[in-house]
Amino acid sequence: MIILKSPREIGLMRAGGQILAEAMERLRDLVKPGVSTLEIDREVEEFIRSRGAKPAFKGYRGFPATICTSINEEVVHGIPSAHRRVKEGDIISLDLGCIVDGYYADCAITMAIGELPPRVQELLTVTEEGLERAIAECRPNRRLGDVSHAVQSHVECHGFSVVRAFVGHGIGQVLHEDPQVPNFGEPGRGPLLKPGMVLAVEPMVTMGSWEVRILEDRWTAVTEDGSLAAHFEHTVAITEDGPEVLTRLDGGRGSGAP
Repeated sequence: MIILKSPREIGLMRAGGQILAEAMERLRDLVKPGVSTLEIDREVEEFIRSRGAKPAFKGYRGFPATICTSINEEVVHGIPSAHRRVKEGDIISLDLGCIVDGYYADCAITMAIGELPPRVQELLTVTEEGLERAIAECRPNRRLGDVSHAVQSHVECHGFSVVRAFVGHGIGQVLHEDPQVPNFGEPGRGPLLKPGMVLAVEPMVTMGSWEVRILEDRWTAVTEDGSLAAHFEHTVAITEDGPEVLTRLDGGRGSGAP
């Protein structure tokens, strides 16, 4: 069942989204060669708690950390470690969420550590562009398939692949609500989008095959063929005036083309 949110509820999610947006800005300065993924995790947890929010992921289904840190061929759900340090030439996906007064917000970014080969930089650029195109479809009277197709069509026309095993989701008083938001699908299909719906839209894109496998830690998902992967995510409210990106510092209005 898809749960529509009231303006008050969206306001609480917006408050959480702004905390995450600020945390992302801090990460741009923190994530440098030599820093451990555990140091990144501790910094984010301290910041989220200092703002009066709670980490959304810590303890969720047993996940042991505040953020997911996924490096290179790791797609999602990488576990922070004191022994894992980022290095020049890596790409690292950082996925974080928080809870404000019982309501969740969720976002992710993939960062380059130093200079990247052009095709790897293109992977990051195209994945983020796919997210923006999906957000542009998050408006009343569009269909969920329009959001999904916006990602897939953009990604595949650049020669990359969309992960099938993990998808976006509705979000509210629980982290994962209906509907599921695949990054692949046919336009004009699926539920009608309505004001009050809030979606976590999150393209996960690889340079090779879309197939993934889970490591022995039972969390970290990696590409089956070892190719690099990127992940970007925003929490988006559908309003009468179009999409509002709750996890963006600029207030979130006016993303993408109509």
